[in-house]
Amino acid sequence: MIPISLTVTLLQHYGVLEQLASILNPFFQYLGLPGSSAVIFVSGAMAGTYAGIAAMTAIPLTMKQASILAIMIALCHALPMECAVNKKTGSSFWRMGFIRILMALLAAVVLNIVLPQMPGNYIYMGLPSNVPVNALLLTWLASQAKMSAMVYLIIFTLMIIQRMIEAYSLLTPLSRLLEPLMIFFGLPKQAAYMWLVGNVLGISYGSAVMLELEEQDIITRQEANDVNYHLIMNHSLLEDTIVFSVTGISSILLITTRLSCAVLVVWCRRLLLK
Repeated sequence: MIPISLTVTLLQHYGVLEQLASILNPFFQYLGLPGSSAVIFVSGAMAGTYAGIAAMTAIPLTMKQASILAIMIALCHALPMECAVNKKTGSSFWRMGFIRILMALLAAVVLNIVLPQMPGNYIYMGLPSNVPVNALLLTWLASQAKMSAMVYLIIFTLMIIQRMIEAYSLLTPLSRLLEPLMIFFGLPKQAAYMWLVGNVLGISYGSAVMLELEEQDIITRQEANDVNYHLIMNHSLLEDTIVFSVTGISSILLITTRLSCAVLVVWCRRLLLK
C-alpha cells in the first residue's frame, strides 16, 4: 500500500494525474469517474485491494465515484496472482482475467446510471498542489501511519476469525447449510464447501482446498473450473467487505453487486455451453 500511495500522491501533487485525466476523461465519463482514477483501477487490478484503497485515498473523490471504484476493485484485483491460482485448478489464466476486467467495466457503467448522487466525499489524505512538498510528505506520512494501523487491525482480526473457524472445524457444517443456495448460483451442491472457503479464507486458500479435493476424487477438475467462474467475481467476501466498509463504502452495495455479477457470469456461461 505505502509505495503505491506515495507514488499516486506525488503524481497528484505534480499535476501528472491532471494530464492523465484530460486524456482519459472522454472514456471514463461513461463510468462516472475522472480520468485520473485509471491509476486507482490499475493499482487494484495489479497489486490488490489494499493498493487500490491506498490510491483511492490519494485522489479527491465523491462518495459515488468511490463506490463505483470500490466495486471495480472488488471484482478485479490482484489479477496476476489470482489468475495464476485459478489456472492451477483448471481454468484459463487469460479468460479469467478478461472476464474480470470486462465485468468491472460493465458494473461501473451500470452503477453510474443507477446510483444516485451521494452526500459527502470519500477519505482524501492529500493536500492542495500549492503546498510545499515537505509539508505534503509529512501529512502523507501521518495519514499512512493511521491507515496502516487500521489495515493491520483488520487483518489481525480476520486471521483470528479464520483460525477459529479452522480450529473448530466449522466449514463443513456451514457448507451443508449452503448447499440449497448453490442451485440458485448455478453450481453443483458439492461446491458449497469450496464456495465457503473461497469467501471466508480467500481465493488462494480456496484453490488449495480445490486441489486437495481433486486429488481425493471428491470433485472433478471440471467442477472446480465451474466454481472458479463464481469465485472470480465473488471471493474474500468477508475481508473485502469489512475493509471497504471501514472506509465508508456501503457493504450492502458491495455484497449485492458482487453476488449479482457472479450469478450472471455462471448462468450466462451455462447457457452458452448448452
